Amino acid sequence: MKRVLIVRHAKSVSYDYDDDFNRDLTERGIEDADKISNQLKKLGIAPDLVIASPAVRTMHTASIFCENLGYDHETIRQESSFYGGLTTQRFVDMLQQLSEDIQTVFIFGHNPTVHQLVYNLVKHFTSDMPTCSTVALSFTVEKWTEIEARKGNVAFQLTPKSM
Repeated sequence: MKRVLIVRHAKSVSYDYDDDFNRDLTERGIEDADKISNQLKKLGIAPDLVIASPAVRTMHTASIFCENLGYDHETIRQESSFYGGLTTQRFVDMLQQLSEDIQTVFIFGHNPTVHQLVYNLVKHFTSDMPTCSTVALSFTVEKWTEIEARKGNVAFQLTPKSM
């Protein structure tokens, strides 16, 4: 089984949209990222690989998760297409190129892309993706090359309000 956790960045400051890329998290965003990642730790879920948009708020969210889950934040793979948005097929293509020793990959990005990815990777997803929403998708496959759109299953979703 392969697992993909898709995380929308935590709550960010609501000003400085002229410099959107460099907007950082609010205090609530930091607390939410800490809360969600600590719940994942309690569930025994940790990444083998972390890929994130290079935007400040996304990298900050990913760094908090990494610290709490024992993953070296210096090795986060930054993917610029996560900031501008990417198609589901490009995302699936990226997953299909992952090393087979990776079982669990964490993806940190932005709406509307993260919501569209979850929606397109599973058969039925009707939930919203508020800030710091974390959706765990499982694929009943042995190899990343076998991953396909609409073949995943939602294992669970964590949101700050559900905690």
